[in-house]
Amino acid sequence: MSSKGPHSKLRRQSRLSAVQALYQMDVASLTSKHVIMEFLNHRFGFEDEAGMVAADEDYFEDLVKGVVERQEEIDKIIAENLSKNWTMKRLDLTLRAILRAGGYEILRRPDVPALVIIDQYVSITSEFHEDNQTGFVNRVLENMAKSARQAEFGVTGA
Repeated sequence: MSSKGPHSKLRRQSRLSAVQALYQMDVASLTSKHVIMEFLNHRFGFEDEAGMVAADEDYFEDLVKGVVERQEEIDKIIAENLSKNWTMKRLDLTLRAILRAGGYEILRRPDVPALVIIDQYVSITSEFHEDNQTGFVNRVLENMAKSARQAEFGVTGA
């Protein structure tokens, strides 16, 4: 679904890092500014640097800041797409970070196709969770995307 190349590889790492940063903020009650600086100064670098990863740093920063700035809106939409027995507080912190980052992109990054966003976050989910969780993330993000980006899914006004 997503093109393979250096740009997509950097974006994928940005998404994974944003999920890790959002998780870190939740667990340690750190500010976005603190976590962003930590990633920019200590985790991102060049591929040949030991322990460093290459990422689209601007994209990473946009994801983290965007989720924080629009968290209330994003959480409301995620909650609307959960089953009646689930709340945001019941979600695993990693899943919550994944859904928030994916939700932000769906809502605020129209330059990226929704199906690419969904595919990327389902893939990231598989790094942390079993198959049933990947299906859950796929379903929630797809429902969000179909509502927010109707034209991309061939939905026309009635």
